[in-house]
Amino acid sequence: MLYVLVLSASLAGIVLLFGFRALLRNRAVRRFVRSMKQRVRSAEERGALVVEERNVARPRKSPRTSAIELQQVRSLVRQAEKALAQDKVEDVERLCIQALTVQPNAYDVQAMLAKLYLTSGRENKAEAMYRELLQHRDEVSFHSNLGLAYYRQAKYIEACQAYQEALNRDPQTPERSAALGRACIAAKRFEEAAPLLEKATLRLARSTELLRLLAESYLQLGNTEKAEETYRRINKIEPYDEEVKAKLLSLAKV
Repeated sequence: MLYVLVLSASLAGIVLLFGFRALLRNRAVRRFVRSMKQRVRSAEERGALVVEERNVARPRKSPRTSAIELQQVRSLVRQAEKALAQDKVEDVERLCIQALTVQPNAYDVQAMLAKLYLTSGRENKAEAMYRELLQHRDEVSFHSNLGLAYYRQAKYIEACQAYQEALNRDPQTPERSAALGRACIAAKRFEEAAPLLEKATLRLARSTELLRLLAESYLQLGNTEKAEETYRRINKIEPYDEEVKAKLLSLAKV
């Protein structure tokens, strides 16, 4: 009987304890809420505004605005094309930038400006623009021109990668293989260069420049037989080239 009384007293004490803690917690919450209400009221009395959060939608351009912008861009492009025909590089650049200010996503204008940079010796700017263009348009010419921009900056590994992407998309054009072959030689990747140049010279059989590069690749690989064969191909096209004759004579002694 005594045990039951003690147990009942203990349970009652635990219940009272938890009830008391819950009461304190509720009072603390109410106190916090009252405090926040007082702060908000005080701020409102001082003239502060409570702004509700909401998503701000970007205003859409009306069809009329878009049509006007398109007309402006076309006009600027026509002017740029006329300036380009007259070799007025600075005017072309200015007009292209104006057009891109009107329509930043005018990719044809971006391509025009990128090519201008590439042909006017500003390869670093051309590189940046072609890399940006390729994020939106996967075109063979963009990969190829990016490769050329890299090549002219002596970034031969990057040039190989860009030219490879162009070749992957246009494997039937011999100039793609030739460009990649040149880049591979510059990067001292002679094993990769030889088959690429061999493939290119099958279609561009009278290109002595490519044949010389091919012969050089074979020499670097220690394949004197193939190098001699390639120099003989050059000799048939240019029989009076003394340098080629000397190469053949030297290889005959090996």
